[in-house]
Amino acid sequence: MKKKISQVIVVEGRDDTANLKRYFDVETYETRGSAINEQDLERIQRLHQRHGVIVFTDPDFNGERIRRMIMTAVPTVQHAFLKRDEAVPKSKTKGRSLGIEHASYEDLKTALEQVTEQFEAESDFDISRSDLIRLGFLAGSDSRKRREYLGESLRIGYSNGKQLLKRLELFGISLAEVEDAMKSYED
Repeated sequence: MKKKISQVIVVEGRDDTANLKRYFDVETYETRGSAINEQDLERIQRLHQRHGVIVFTDPDFNGERIRRMIMTAVPTVQHAFLKRDEAVPKSKTKGRSLGIEHASYEDLKTALEQVTEQFEAESDFDISRSDLIRLGFLAGSDSRKRREYLGESLRIGYSNGKQLLKRLELFGISLAEVEDAMKSYED
């Protein structure tokens, strides 16, 4: 019996939908790639009001772009993230694109169990730009790798140096959580 997911999951395309429906009893809304428009955003808003919405886009540039557009229009949606290596095609004939359509059942299940929401109470946020510099996220030869590792560890997706502080604040991640996640990076 497939696990029922009550929220509508926003994905990029029909192959993403097909892979999710293979393993879960789920309804999806397809953005048809990165061409998301005002109508799509209005529909996602209505779906969110009726059922709740989980944004589950590919871990690539276009997926992040779509996620940001939806977050701006509907700030209270939930988010599921795949790590980049979980979204890689398993066969050589599938092309080179990253996508939800390539993920295994276990990876999809883990991502959906760890759904996150934007964080509302900004007063509890305790990370500063100087913390990010001290932890090597904004300067240094491996700063990009550190940000990639952090995004995957916390399942909040990749953020560039300018966006990292904002992304951490949106998801209400504390300095202790960041430091804890990075302990295993050092090892």
